[in-house]
Amino acid sequence: MTGPLEDLSFKEFFAAADAMLLADRQGLILTASHAACTLLGYTPEEIAGLEVELLIPERYREQHRKHRHEFSAEPKKRVMGNGRNLVALRRDGTEIQLDIGLSPLQIKHRHYVLITFHDSGQRLNAEEALRASEERLRLAKRVAGLGVFDYDLIHNTMKYDERIRQLWGILPDQPMTYEMLIAGIHLEDRHIRRHAIQRASDPQGSGEYNIEYRVVNALDGKEHWVAAIGKVFFQDKRPQRLVGVVQEITERKLLEQKLREQRNEMSTLIKSQVALQTASAIAHELNQPLTALSAYSEVGLHIIEHPPADLDQLRRALLGAVTQAQRAGDSLHELLEFLQHGEFSRESTDLNALIKDALDIVHHDGYHEFQVSMELEPDLPPVLANPMQIQKVLVNLLCNSVEAMRSANIPEAAIRIKVSTNADTRLAQVTVQDNGPGLTREVTQRIFEPFFTTKTKGIGMGLVISRALVESNGGQMWLETESTAGAVFHFTLPFAS
Repeated sequence: MTGPLEDLSFKEFFAAADAMLLADRQGLILTASHAACTLLGYTPEEIAGLEVELLIPERYREQHRKHRHEFSAEPKKRVMGNGRNLVALRRDGTEIQLDIGLSPLQIKHRHYVLITFHDSGQRLNAEEALRASEERLRLAKRVAGLGVFDYDLIHNTMKYDERIRQLWGILPDQPMTYEMLIAGIHLEDRHIRRHAIQRASDPQGSGEYNIEYRVVNALDGKEHWVAAIGKVFFQDKRPQRLVGVVQEITERKLLEQKLREQRNEMSTLIKSQVALQTASAIAHELNQPLTALSAYSEVGLHIIEHPPADLDQLRRALLGAVTQAQRAGDSLHELLEFLQHGEFSRESTDLNALIKDALDIVHHDGYHEFQVSMELEPDLPPVLANPMQIQKVLVNLLCNSVEAMRSANIPEAAIRIKVSTNADTRLAQVTVQDNGPGLTREVTQRIFEPFFTTKTKGIGMGLVISRALVESNGGQMWLETESTAGAVFHFTLPFAS
C-alpha cells in the first residue's frame, strides 16, 4: 500500500484486509487495500488522491456528494443504500454492484472515513436462486397438495403451513395448537400415529416416518385420508425434530376401497361358481351308483320280507350294492384327485418376506387400524412351502384378529408376529397373537371344526382350510388354549434342505 499515511499503525491491516478504502472528510482517497485495487482495476498509486465520486457512475455523483456532506456533518457507522443495490465504476468503465459500509475514524485528531465493500453480485445471484427455489417448491406444493410441518420433539410444539390448516379445517386467523392437531385426527387412528412417531424416534432405527391416517375436518365434519412422510433428526442420539409433508389421499383410498370391493365380489362369485361346479360334478358322478345302490338294496329288502328267501338272488343283490358303493367311492376319489391336480408345489421360501407381504395385503384390504410388532429371526433359513398357500394362512389369521378386535372395540388394537426356530426338529414356528378379547373354552374346543364360526357372516371354513394348507406343507397348526391375552395361533413349517 502507498499513500500519505505511511505512519498509520493499521498499514499492515490494510495489506491483509478485504476491499477497503480510507478517505478524508473532503472525499479524497488516501489509501486502498490490495483487494479494493484489484476489484476496481486500479494500482495503489493510481487510486490514491482520487475523489471517491470518480468511482461512481456520473449519473449518481451529485447525489452522492450530497450524501457525503450529510455524513461528514454527522458521521456514524452505517450501511450505504438502505437495502438498495449500489453501483461502482471500474477503471475500464464497467459497472459493478457493491455492498458498501461506512465507518468514521479519528487518528491524531484528524477525521477519516473507512469504506468497506464487496461484490454483491454473488449475494444477489444466491438470493435469486433461493427465490427461484422457493417458488418451485411453492408450485410443487400447490400442484401436489402438500402440507409441510416441523415438529419440535423436545418441546412438543409444531409449525404448520396453510395447507395443513385447510386439511384440518382451521381458519387462517384462528390459532392452531398441537392439541388441535391431535384432536383433528380420527380417534381410531391416533395411537397408530403415536406408534409411528415412536418408531421414527428410535435412535437404533432409520428415523423415517411414514403413515396413513384419517383426519376429521373441523369445518365440514368429513373424514379425509392423509399420508404423512417425514424424517427425524437426532443430536447425541436424542430425537430433536421431525420434519415432513402431508398429502391428502382421500380419492386414492376411495378408489382402493372400490377396487377391493369389486375384487371381493369377483372372488366370491368365482368361489361360488367353483363350489357349484364341484358340487354338480360330485352329484353327477355319484348319482348313478347311488341310484343303483338304492335299487339293489330294495331288492334285497324285498327278498327278506317275502319268505321263503331266495339266497342266490339275495346274494346277487348284496353283491351289486357293494359294487355300486365301491364305484361311488372310487368316483369321488378320482374327482378330488382331478381337482387337486397341479395346484400344489413347494419351493424354498423366505418366511420373513412372506410375513411382510401378507401384512401389506391386509393393510391394502382395509385392515389398517392396528399396531404390529414383528419379532423376525435374522438370517432365517428358507422354509420349504407353497408361498401362495402360506400367504393365505397368514392373511386369514391377521384378518381374523383384526375383526375380533373391531367387534370388541379395542382402543389400541395390536398384533404381535413372532418367528422362532427349532434346530432339533428343523422347523420354523410362526406365532400370531392379538390383544383382543380372546376365545372362550367352548370356542377353543370347536375352533377347527368345519362350518363352526363366531362371525355373523362367516361360513366357518377359514381356519379349517388354513390348518389343512399348513399340514399339506409339512407343518402343524394349533391354538394356544391357555392364553390370557388375546388369541394366540401357532404354525410350523419345515426348513428347505
